[in-house]
Amino acid sequence: MGKFIGKRFLYMVGMLIALSFVIFLILELPPGDYAERHVHDLRQSGVTVTQADIEQYRYMFGLNDPWYQRYFHWITKIVFKGDFGYSMAYRMPVTDVIGDRIWFTVLISIVTIGFSYLLAIPIGIYSAMKQYTVGDYVFTFLGYIGMATPSFLLALVLMYISSMHFGVSVGGLFSPEFASAAWSWGKFLDLLKHLWVPMVVLGFSGAASTIRMMRATMLDEKNQLYVTVARSKGLKEGKVIRKYPVRAALNPIVATIGWELSIIVSGSPITATVLSLPDIGPLFYKSLLEQDIYLSGSLLLIYSALTIIGTFLSDILLGLLDPRIKYGD
Repeated sequence: MGKFIGKRFLYMVGMLIALSFVIFLILELPPGDYAERHVHDLRQSGVTVTQADIEQYRYMFGLNDPWYQRYFHWITKIVFKGDFGYSMAYRMPVTDVIGDRIWFTVLISIVTIGFSYLLAIPIGIYSAMKQYTVGDYVFTFLGYIGMATPSFLLALVLMYISSMHFGVSVGGLFSPEFASAAWSWGKFLDLLKHLWVPMVVLGFSGAASTIRMMRATMLDEKNQLYVTVARSKGLKEGKVIRKYPVRAALNPIVATIGWELSIIVSGSPITATVLSLPDIGPLFYKSLLEQDIYLSGSLLLIYSALTIIGTFLSDILLGLLDPRIKYGD
């Protein structure tokens, strides 16, 4: 197992390095740069800008160096110093701009995936074992609704219900009195009071698709010959189901953890805007519009890293669930 994990870890590191290069190259492809956009905005507001001013801006933002030199400086600072560069739009280090946003994004992603799997896996097992019952039809219908409903629309519905019927505002992750307060037990409880809305909104669609995947795989596996043989040996039905069909049905779900991380993080900017969440979705969108290359590149690298790390974790879990994967590598 150690050799398997070591090899996957090296693959992960190599992919991150290659992706960082591709990300920086892609961000360099559009015509113009932040200095030109900044000058354009100044002229639109009526400020007179000369060519000398433009050159001064380019020097100030470090845009006169070739792109490969800027990439080398950027990536080496990330690797050796944890420095993601300087945000040109916000005039401060990228790490200060991101601040708590990245941790809130990771927190929302973790609780959303946990909610999705804890809800979907038991329901998928139940639907497969109780095929064509009333409960199966109800969960199948809810699954279709979950897959068809946009997350931002569900966010608006939950906000309306919470405000009109319960008198509680659930926008953001904190109440106004706790938004800028120091961390305390009260602030933590206030976070939990607000966290359930983004968790449900972002996790509902993923739970719906996971239910269908779990149900379909369970239906394929529960009547396989090896399951019938296990039953014939006198094993209890619950143990047979847990040991064989459920274990096999978890393989495709575990294999998609990396995708789930990227979908939740990169697919949530509109929902984050609707819910006023302090995550990195809206910040990433603004950095692309501003052509703030170090901020947008760092955020895109974080998105990619979440996907690759999630895939690395998926490989380890798959190796534990199915030894054939580990030994066949």
